[in-house]
Amino acid sequence: MEEIQWTILEENKNERIDKFLTAQNGEWSRSQVQQWIKDGQVQVNGKATKSNYKMQVEDQVTLSIPEPEELDVIAEDIPLDVVYEDADVIVVNKPRGMVVHPAPGHYTGTLVNALLYHCKDLSGINGVIRPGIVHRIDKDTSGLLMVAKNDHAHESLVSQLKAKTTKRHYKAIVHGVIPHQHGTIEAPIGRDKKDRQSMTVTEDNSRDAVTHFTVLECFKDFTYVQCELETGRTHQIRVHMKYIGYPLAGDPKYGPKKKTLEIEGQALHAATLGFTHPRTGEELEFSAPIPEDMEHLLHYLRKK
Repeated sequence: MEEIQWTILEENKNERIDKFLTAQNGEWSRSQVQQWIKDGQVQVNGKATKSNYKMQVEDQVTLSIPEPEELDVIAEDIPLDVVYEDADVIVVNKPRGMVVHPAPGHYTGTLVNALLYHCKDLSGINGVIRPGIVHRIDKDTSGLLMVAKNDHAHESLVSQLKAKTTKRHYKAIVHGVIPHQHGTIEAPIGRDKKDRQSMTVTEDNSRDAVTHFTVLECFKDFTYVQCELETGRTHQIRVHMKYIGYPLAGDPKYGPKKKTLEIEGQALHAATLGFTHPRTGEELEFSAPIPEDMEHLLHYLRKK
């Protein structure tokens, strides 16, 4: 069992303890935190507490995280668009609408379920829920993902991501007409205090985030861009483009409330992926064309 402790500062005085804990880790949902509190795994000054407890300065908060239950993830015969595969690595082109790995509400139909059917040998470093998964893209983002088939490959690919040596280019359609050809967005990203399911540019509990972008084509009210990730924060491109005033078309979380273009989810595609092969040292680079729905949008905007 993992134990984590915090000493409450003035800035968190009178904040509900469940809200505070949810903000500490992007993987923890509010309902999960409340369940931990209900089960007595959260203590304040050595005593059990309630979800609505309002913390005070110098409170000692302790969270004891139980060992995760091992779930039996089922292999499912779901078609996969495999771009590359060898004994160490598999690169897939994920369709829009597919969740990467099982999570509450999505225990079947995920990329992991499909991978387990396609190949029996996946890295075990991330456990049974995320075998082989070294990075993710959102459910409604399409495009390229690299997956490790053994632990050596997994460690190598994760190291490359941390060292920022991988190549990850995305293509997106955003609201507004960007007036310059290139730009770099350097703004820290953290959990949104007003909406714990969203990320935002903030100095509170944030991590450095850098996105480079290039304008590919301009339309009357939209711009087609290529974004290059230097870091890989949750929802990074979606948050950064909103931050500079050009939110992604179709984005239900960070875009305009009113639907403007016919697309299910954000118009975002992981188009290029490059990395060093973990065993041979060869530099590999793969590309995947944008999906039909984005192609149709571009055709529509060009005629508009």
